[in-house]
Amino acid sequence: MQKRLVAVIDALGSNYEAFPELRCTCGNRSVVPDVVIISSNQIPLDESGEIISSGIDFAPAWVIEILSPAQSQTKVTGNILHCLKNGSQLGWLIDPSERCILVYQPNSLPDLLAGQDILTVLEDLNLTLSVNEVFAWLQRQV
Repeated sequence: MQKRLVAVIDALGSNYEAFPELRCTCGNRSVVPDVVIISSNQIPLDESGEIISSGIDFAPAWVIEILSPAQSQTKVTGNILHCLKNGSQLGWLIDPSERCILVYQPNSLPDLLAGQDILTVLEDLNLTLSVNEVFAWLQRQV
C-alpha cells in the first residue's frame, strides 16, 4: 500500500512529491511516517542539487500512516497529531484490519471514512480516491 500511495501521488505531475519513511523533525521531535507528501520546492537539496535523504526539518504538508497489527494506534495517532500541530495540513491513518481511514485536519474533528467514501486530499492535488480503491491495492495484481 505504501508503494502504491507514493506512485499514485508522484504520477499526478503536481507540485508535490511523496516519500516513504522520510524522517520529519519539527517541534523538537522526529517522526518517520509511512508516507510524507511535501511541496516540490521544499525538497531539501545539497550544493550539487542532489536530494538530501536524511530527512526534513519541518512538518510535511500531508502525512500518511498505515497501521500494522504490532503498532499502537495511540502512538501512531500521536505522530499524526504532532505533525498537524506543527504545520501539516492533512493526515491519514489507514487501518487495514478495519478497512477504514481516519482523516485528520487542523482545527477539526477527524473523519472516519469507509467503503465508497471519497478521501480528503490536499487542495492542489487533482486526485479522487475512495477508501475501497485504496484497499483494492492490497489485492494481488495478475
